[in-house]
This record gives sequence, structure tokens and C-alpha cells, in this order.
Amino acid sequence: MDTNIKIPRDLKAKLLLWTDVSYHNMELIDQMDSVPDLERTLCSVLGVDLPEPNKGVLLELFVQTVLFCRECNFNKEQTSALLSIIKSIHEANIETPLNNSEQCLRYCSDLLLCHSVRRPPFSINLFSFEEANCILNFIQDHYVRHYKLYKYIFTPQVKLDLFLTYSGMSELGSSAAEDSSVPGGVINMMEDEANIKRDDSSEAQETSTTEEEASDGRIIKSDGSKDLKALIEQEVREQMQQLSRQLDESIRGTASKPNRRTHVPKPNQKGKK
Repeated sequence: MDTNIKIPRDLKAKLLLWTDVSYHNMELIDQMDSVPDLERTLCSVLGVDLPEPNKGVLLELFVQTVLFCRECNFNKEQTSALLSIIKSIHEANIETPLNNSEQCLRYCSDLLLCHSVRRPPFSINLFSFEEANCILNFIQDHYVRHYKLYKYIFTPQVKLDLFLTYSGMSELGSSAAEDSSVPGGVINMMEDEANIKRDDSSEAQETSTTEEEASDGRIIKSDGSKDLKALIEQEVREQMQQLSRQLDESIRGTASKPNRRTHVPKPNQKGKK
């Protein structure tokens, strides 16, 4: 599997008339009345070869697009272009697991303008302004509103594996008191000198170690390097959990922005002199 993650980018809109659905294919689609027959035809025409449930989710999107075109009495050219527009927006969304909602919205508006303004060979007036506005509302309700769901289903999840390496752990039992700090300011610890008393007689060796509280209130044994490692890992986990919560709050804040409907600006019209 490709481990390279694409950075969100702006895409250039282009004409999509008869790009994915030909005139002959549109005749086949128009002949289908039931939803199962329509799904099989769209699966063959658009080349949807995905495992479940991805296949069912994508076919449901295309079926709803065809039904919307029938409600609006769109002709074959308009239906073919709209299916390609929906397909292009979906492909732009799932090309990266990162958040690219702003780029997808701009790409959607550019595609609609490219098919609503007569400016050959760059754009054609396939849709009127009212039709383009209805299409934009349809995309907002059926795709942009579920943007994160499509992103979750069709893109691989990205996980961060954090590995910590410790250097100089054998030097922790030195006789001199020293300051020890973890990069990033996670832990600041003080160690006292261990007082070791030995008896020359047959008595066993006795070792007394002092314990001092860390900056967050926990106790650290000065003679145990494993305790220090466990404490560092615990602090790093807490910091990562806090960072994860902040990212979730930020994502929820940005996810609410696409719910606001945008309107396609009217093309500039020159006044009569």
C-alpha cells in the first residue's frame, strides 16, 4: 500500500461533458426504472469495482444523482455532466486522508461555473443559474454534509507511532545530585545523592535511598531507571491524549463550516451602453 500522504491541493476545473457517461450509456440509464437495475447499470458504466460497503455507498450517491436529474427534468447532456461532476468531487475528496474540505468546495464551485457560463472553449452554458444553484444545494445536502463519512470510508486511516529512545540510562545512579529534564519540558526531576553505608563486619550491606516528589506530585526513586522510563512514558501519553482532544475539537469546528450553503455567483453582465 502506498504510504505517501498527499497534501491537500487546489484542483483546476475542466469540461466534463460525455467524460464518464456517453450518449449510449445515458440511453441505457434512462431505460432503468427500478433502483436495483439502475445500480447495476451505473456500476457497469462508471466502473465501480470496490468491496462492500464502499461499493454500496458510492452507488447510492450516483443513484440519488440520477433521481435528482429526473426530478429536475435534465436532459442527457446535463445528467452525464452532473454524474461526472459528482465523481470528480468525490475523487478530489478521497485523494488524501487529510482535511481538504475548503479545496473541495472551491473545486465544486469552479466545476459548476465551468458548466454554467458560455465562454468557449473554457466553459459552456449547460446549466442555467437557477439549475446550478439547485445542483449546489443538492451537493451540499447529499455530499458535503457527509464529507467526513466519505473521507472515513474511502481513505486509509493515518496513525502516529511514537517511539522513545533513552540514552545514558546507566548514569542515573551517580553519586552526585544532578538535574534531569526530558526534551519538551515534560518532566523536571531532582535526585539526591544516595547514602551508602557499608559494614566491614559480617553484616549485610544496607542501602538507604532518598525519595523526592516530582513536579506533578508523584514519587520517583533515585535508584530505579525503570521508574524514570515509566514516568516519562506516562507523561508523554497524557500529553498525546491532550493533543488528540484538541485536534478533535478543531476538526469538529471546521466540520461545521461546510454545512453552510454557498451560492454560485452570477456571471458578470455588462450593462448596455
